[in-house]
Amino acid sequence: MTSMKDRQDGFEKKFAHDEETRFKATARRNKLLGLWAAGLMGKSGDAAEAYAKDVVKADFAEVGDEDVFRKVRSDFDSAGVTQSDHQIRRQMEDLMVQAVEQIKNA
Repeated sequence: MTSMKDRQDGFEKKFAHDEETRFKATARRNKLLGLWAAGLMGKSGDAAEAYAKDVVKADFAEVGDEDVFRKVRSDFDSAGVTQSDHQIRRQMEDLMVQAVEQIKNA
C-alpha cells in the first residue's frame, strides 16, 4: 500500500507544481502582453511598466484570458491602435510560449 500512497503523493506534487508553473507563466505572459501593448500605444519607461502591471491585474477579474483580452482590446480602441482581435489573441499565444520558455530557463 505504501507504493500506492507514494504514487498518489507524487501525482499531487506534480499537479501542484504544474499549476504553479501555469500561474507564473500566465502572469509573465500578461506582463509581456502589457509591455507589447504599451509600446503600440506609445508608452515607454515607467508608463509602460505601470500599464503592464494593470494588464496583469486585469487577469484577476475572472477565470480565463477573456478579461485580459477585453482590457487590451478596449485600451487599443481608446488609443486608436489598429489591431484585430485575431492579432491580439495570436500575440497572447506567442507570448505564452515565450513566457513558458522563460520560466523553464530561469
